[in-house]
Amino acid sequence: MVLRREPTARQMRLGLELRRLREAAGLTAVQAAGLLGVSRVHISQIEAGVTGVSEQRLRRLASHYSCTDEGFIDALVTMATDRRSGWWEEYRGLLPTSFLDLAELDHYATFQRDVAILYVPGLLQTEDYARAVFSSRIPELTDEERELRVRHRLTRQNEATFPHEIVIHESALRMRVGDRAAMRAQLERLLDVSEADRITLRVIPFDLDGFARASSTMTYVGGQVPKLDTVARDAPHGALLIDSEAQLNTYRTRFRKVEAVSLELAPSRDFIHRMTKEL
Repeated sequence: MVLRREPTARQMRLGLELRRLREAAGLTAVQAAGLLGVSRVHISQIEAGVTGVSEQRLRRLASHYSCTDEGFIDALVTMATDRRSGWWEEYRGLLPTSFLDLAELDHYATFQRDVAILYVPGLLQTEDYARAVFSSRIPELTDEERELRVRHRLTRQNEATFPHEIVIHESALRMRVGDRAAMRAQLERLLDVSEADRITLRVIPFDLDGFARASSTMTYVGGQVPKLDTVARDAPHGALLIDSEAQLNTYRTRFRKVEAVSLELAPSRDFIHRMTKEL
């Protein structure tokens, strides 16, 4: 099988989960290779995501690894056998890989939860707001680089169909990104999307008690099964994807705490409406 030059985040996650299963079973790569009748290098390539694995071999490995979670195994099979190219592939080589990784996460997401502290989440940004965000990047982007990022972000928005829960802090609503007109349009956009059935939008005002202990910007993306959830965090060189079970549990708890101290839906809309009138 031809080796992949640049495996996607999803392909690498599949390999990582297979390695975790092997290690939990107490087997070495050499032992796993012997069970399939392949070389140790081949197992290493599968676990690195640089080569694929068939459904038959994946199920054999899961059996040898004593994995009995059928839902999890079926989800891994789906990851291994779905080889369709997504819309984001047209940006490969034009945008940093992290942009493609986020679009791929969106495509396979069963739900998404965002906590926003400084900026409106990307999937809710207006075109002018997104352009202003990218215009502030250091080092500065060329016009072409900026517009590619804006177009990619708008396409992500159009493709998103999953249930989306957002908790947004007042600081993100007051941060003047772009000019006054752009910020007013952004707040109006939030009011519009908050009426959508799939979107739940809550606000945390500055004067609300109990937020500081749980504060953290995050994007939590639901997988086909909870073990395949992912947290995306901003990092200096792109998105940092977090997928260990212990860390996922931490972020699940963190979101519940943030959600618990936020305003209910109607008061949140009223809060944004008042801010819009101020502008």
